[in-house]
Amino acid sequence: MIYVLNNDEIEIKINSFGAELKSLVDQKTHTEYMWEGNPVYWKRTSPVLFPLVGSLKGGKYSYDGREYFMSQHGFARDMEFQMINQTDDEIWFALLYNEETLLKYPFRFRLEIGYRLEKRTVQVLWKVKNMEDTKMYFSIGGHPAFRCPLYPDEERSSYFIKMEAKDKIISRRIVGNGLVGEILDEYKLDDGLLSVKDNLFDKDALIIENNQIHQVQLLNAKKEPYLTVKFETPLFGIWSPFKADVKGPAPFICIEPWYGRCDSQKSDGKLENREWGNVLEGNSCFDADYTISI
Repeated sequence: MIYVLNNDEIEIKINSFGAELKSLVDQKTHTEYMWEGNPVYWKRTSPVLFPLVGSLKGGKYSYDGREYFMSQHGFARDMEFQMINQTDDEIWFALLYNEETLLKYPFRFRLEIGYRLEKRTVQVLWKVKNMEDTKMYFSIGGHPAFRCPLYPDEERSSYFIKMEAKDKIISRRIVGNGLVGEILDEYKLDDGLLSVKDNLFDKDALIIENNQIHQVQLLNAKKEPYLTVKFETPLFGIWSPFKADVKGPAPFICIEPWYGRCDSQKSDGKLENREWGNVLEGNSCFDADYTISI
């Protein structure tokens, strides 16, 4: 089911399947800022990544002496959430563990996803609740895709990404099977600007670790910002699919706040040892959020 929230400035639409943000529209100009989910490039718009961010080495992990198999980015994005509360400017969805999830992920959890409007900003809220007495290991992240270019008669290569760093960012490279290795790529910035060249994502996503940056903006050809993502996550990704069989670059860019990432090539496969993973004590709750502003 599609749910709608709006104020005088913006309107958003959320699908209860995956609790996924599907649309962000300027009420005055009627401009859409979210990617449409065309499967020619990528069928999703803004999936919630839980309880994994990224891929597992060999598609599996071990915990407490057992092996579990799980696909990239976890299962929450492909499950129906229940809408649990809605007001004029806020809406919440919940997903509770079940027999199906326990086969892939041996923890009893409750995941709540919220969206709150304030003027021209959408606040995306996450609550991860551990419903057991023992520790729970998890990752969570966002994967919102934004139109770039914003208008169809423009070229993506004329656009820019602006970051807080002035001269450079350091990205860990994905080297095969969705895993990261030891290769670090340095991207030069011009007063914080990174040009969106057609070959920018030839090596897959940029993975920027160690709290280097907490704000990313998309800028048009005139170097005017039209969208801002703010987050406190320790790492994030920037991605657009490289499709050799499709004419032209994908007309969107994902800015992805993460608490977690894909396994490294050196991973020992143990869930509790995943790099950038999180641990939640028994009967406790993890709260986090990020914002999208236009």
